[in-house]
Amino acid sequence: MFIGQVTGNLWATRKDENLNGFKFLVVRKLDFKGELTDEAIVAVDSVGAGFGDQVLVVGGSSARYVLEENKAPIDATIVAIIDTLEIEE
Repeated sequence: MFIGQVTGNLWATRKDENLNGFKFLVVRKLDFKGELTDEAIVAVDSVGAGFGDQVLVVGGSSARYVLEENKAPIDATIVAIIDTLEIEE
C-alpha cells in the first residue's frame, strides 16, 4: 500500500473488455514527509475519489480483489480517501 494524491484522470475508449465501467485516476505518490514525489501510477477508483484527494492505494495482484470483477487486469486500486494524515519527523 502507499499514500498518494489524485492529480488527474485517464480516459481510454479502447481497452480490455474487463476494464469497462471502471474510473481511472492518476495518483502521485507522497514521500515520508507527506510531499508529492515525481512517481505517478494509474489506479482504479473504488471509493469515488476526486482531483486533489489524498488516497490510500493497494497494489499488486490483490488490488483486483477489492472490486467485484476479479478477471480485470488491475494492479492498483484506490481503497480509501484520507481525511487526516499526520506524519512525525
